Amino acid sequence: MATLEDKLLGEKLEYYCSSSEGEDNGDDGDEGGSSKGAGKSSSSGLTIDTDPNATPAGGFRQQGSTNTGPKGVVKDWQRFKQLEAERRDETERQRLALAKKLTMTTATAAEDEERKRQEELDAELDELMSEDFLQQYQKQRMAEMLRQSGGHHQQFGKVQQLTSHSEFLACVEQENKHTTVIIHIYERNLSACSTLNQCLDSLATDYPSIKFAKICSSVAGMSRDFRTKGLPALLVYKAQALIGNFVRLTDDLSDDFFASDVESFLIEHGIIVDRALYN
Repeated sequence: MATLEDKLLGEKLEYYCSSSEGEDNGDDGDEGGSSKGAGKSSSSGLTIDTDPNATPAGGFRQQGSTNTGPKGVVKDWQRFKQLEAERRDETERQRLALAKKLTMTTATAAEDEERKRQEELDAELDELMSEDFLQQYQKQRMAEMLRQSGGHHQQFGKVQQLTSHSEFLACVEQENKHTTVIIHIYERNLSACSTLNQCLDSLATDYPSIKFAKICSSVAGMSRDFRTKGLPALLVYKAQALIGNFVRLTDDLSDDFFASDVESFLIEHGIIVDRALYN
């Protein structure tokens, strides 16, 4: 009849060795057959082989195994971790070296590209700043402005004499808004005024698109004080707006001047554009 212990073990009694039985059988083995060294037998039929050269019950044999002990295991583990850390450090160094190389290569390429672009810009700027180019550009720009304003279709070519205040107003107000009107206020007994009238006659021929006119100061209604201290005077209008008011021009031109001096004065003050730029 199976005992409770047999039920717990699943009735596989051939794999069960009772410690009490082993102790009992061990005593018997020592007394009976210990001299043969063949092994011990328990009462349950399980043979415990004590021969070091015998094959284990499972059919496997461990040969040449060495027990390094706890200290050996710790030493091997430490060595493994050291090699692992060294490998990580080497991998990191290689990664940083590659990143640095790629960065330097990229930066060098970008710098070369930037330098080439800057050299091209400098060359273009040098070409643009050349005197010949600037003069050609000014001529083209002036011709374009003349075409847009239609001023080149208006040809005057001489100085217009204004005999009344109404003519003075009509000369300014009825003119095309793109036309520059230059009016000389003069006095007959002043030599500087006579010289300026001669200069304007010459400029009117050279600049036919500009409207030149002259009016006596008394006809224009100027005061005696102005006639004494402010003449010769030039008034410049465009689109009915006064854009230039030059009194007592002898302060800038002196008492002895020529048409070229008056031309340079007007060019300097932006009233006229040098004809050399569009002729």
